[in-house]
Amino acid sequence: MFDSLEPDSHDEVRVPSMLERLLETGLRPDDSRLQEVFRTLENADARAIDFDSFSTVIGPCRGLIERALAGRLTIPDFSAFTAEVAALFEHSLERRDGTLANYIPQLARVDPEHFAVAICTADGQMFSIGDANLDFSVQSCAKPLIYSLALEEHGAELVHRYIGREPSGRGFNELSLDPDGKPHNPMINSGAIMACALLQRGQDIADRFEFVLDSFRRLAGGRKVGFSNAVYLSERRSADRNFALGYLMREHKAFPDNTQLIETLEFYLQCCSVEANAEVMAVIAATLANAGVCPTTGLRQLEPATVQNCLSLMSSCGMYDFSGEFAFTVGLPAKSGVSGAIIGVVPNVLGFCCWSPRLDEHGNSVRGLDFCRRLVEAYNFHAFDNLTGMSEKKDPRLTRAQGFADDAGQVTWAASFGDLKGIRQLVARGVDPERGNFDGRTALHLAAAEGQIEVVEYLLSLGVEPRPVDRFGNTPLDDARREGHDEVIKALASRDSRQD
Repeated sequence: MFDSLEPDSHDEVRVPSMLERLLETGLRPDDSRLQEVFRTLENADARAIDFDSFSTVIGPCRGLIERALAGRLTIPDFSAFTAEVAALFEHSLERRDGTLANYIPQLARVDPEHFAVAICTADGQMFSIGDANLDFSVQSCAKPLIYSLALEEHGAELVHRYIGREPSGRGFNELSLDPDGKPHNPMINSGAIMACALLQRGQDIADRFEFVLDSFRRLAGGRKVGFSNAVYLSERRSADRNFALGYLMREHKAFPDNTQLIETLEFYLQCCSVEANAEVMAVIAATLANAGVCPTTGLRQLEPATVQNCLSLMSSCGMYDFSGEFAFTVGLPAKSGVSGAIIGVVPNVLGFCCWSPRLDEHGNSVRGLDFCRRLVEAYNFHAFDNLTGMSEKKDPRLTRAQGFADDAGQVTWAASFGDLKGIRQLVARGVDPERGNFDGRTALHLAAAEGQIEVVEYLLSLGVEPRPVDRFGNTPLDDARREGHDEVIKALASRDSRQD
């Protein structure tokens, strides 16, 4: 690690250079695992440190820093990835359609031009752009977290005695229950109200809300999570539909015994009025992506089974009555809120948050949806992108060198085994059929050596160089002659004679 930082002739590395290298990997000074390291380096008296000082500084988090400097974090080339994300952000910024959520007065007063995107990987690499440090009310983005907390407290069997698991196919505040008289799922208003009824039963409402706030902070790695009393009061004055849902559920005897309805509804409205910024919500989404372990603290906050259940329902029910279309086109677990926030999860990779207040007819952020679509068009993040194994999308988990080696390996392997269909797919994907491996051996070399005449003829029809030379000085024709493949010899010799 020390040598990778290019020590000078005095066997010392410059402190600014080390700080710059760590920041380039996406690690942040506010990462609780690294706060002491960054603080020590920033306050160092010397401008350079020797090996012994370096070992002392990184001691508490040696493993994380080793993976960062070796390019083994979730996204190795983080600067290239974030540059493309920034370009996607700029494209989405051009959208001006949609309207504010005017049925909640405080939300109708938000500047419609706000736009933020924040990303946190499973290793805690962070990137944000736009208004990522402005607070907004999380609204329905609280629902997956409330549901998860209910699962942690009571278990899935008890929770789903009171809440269904099916998409409703209707608006998020529709006055309807499932055939069993339960809310359809925890991602709509009625289901979230029921989840609130289950949380910390028997406790004072103030303690119940403090429990939720504290849980949100832990999921966010200790970052600031607040509460907007103005939004809460605004919600309370326009909550007729939510109160109607509560009374509908009480009429159907859907609540647990001894549920205080008004208190439960006010608790629900308080949870919707929690305030956070895009970076905070991205870390929470990354905690879900990381199976319940907060990436920036390394501490488990939710059990894996809880996260699995939560992500399953986010996938099928998280985007209101647009959930089916979102699952088809974007293919990620996500949850939206009428404040304009969307949190999305790429399991084992990253979590992200978009925030822009203009909404479409379903109550989803217009710019947020546009960004989500662009993200999965660029990267192989859709849940089923791995089905074919031949996705044209980029995989940010690979370094540039790995991507190059992978493409070269695939095309030469396919040529060696006569997999003409595979080579055609690779070429259609944009892979260079003349790309050689570390020995300079191309697909044509391998196909000629193995006597794969169909592959040889196809490659020649593409106009590839018929006489590439590997590092041993051999051409494909040399390989074919050595192995005695007469048809291949004839095809290559014919092409040679035409060129001559």
